[in-house]
Amino acid sequence: MSDLLSVAYPWIKAFHIISVISWMAALFYLPRLFVHHTEKAGLSGATHDIFTMMEYKLATVIMRPAMIGTWVFGLALVLTPGIVDWSAIWPYTKAAGVIAMTGFHEWLVVRMRDFGQGRNSLTGRHYRLMNEVPTVLMILIVISVVVKF
Repeated sequence: MSDLLSVAYPWIKAFHIISVISWMAALFYLPRLFVHHTEKAGLSGATHDIFTMMEYKLATVIMRPAMIGTWVFGLALVLTPGIVDWSAIWPYTKAAGVIAMTGFHEWLVVRMRDFGQGRNSLTGRHYRLMNEVPTVLMILIVISVVVKF
C-alpha cells in the first residue's frame, strides 16, 4: 500500500464500522417503533403524530445517512487494492447481504410513509417478524467478512 493509503485505510475502516453500527441500530429500532405505533397509537391522534415524527426522524436523520456512509466507506474499502480476494465466495455473500439490507431499509421507508399517511395495513406481529430480517442479514454479512470462506 502507498503511504497515503496506509494512513487513510484505518480511518476509512473506522468510519465504515461506525456507519454500520448506526445503520443497524436504526434498522433494529424502526420496526419496533412500528409495532408500538400499530398496537398503541393507531392511525390518528396525538400519539400517532408523535410516533410518526419519531419514525421520520429516525429514518431521515440517522438511518439514511448511516446507510449512505456504510456504502461510501464500504466501497472505498472494496476498491482498496489487495483487500478483497475476488476468487473467494465471501465478497459475493457479503454484497448480497448488504444489497438485501438496503432493500429492507427501503421497505421500512415505505412503511414509514404509510404510517404518516394513515394507511398502515400490517399488524404488530408482522413487524415483529420483520424485525428479524436485519439480524439474519447481519449474521450472513459478519460471518462472510470474518470467516472469509
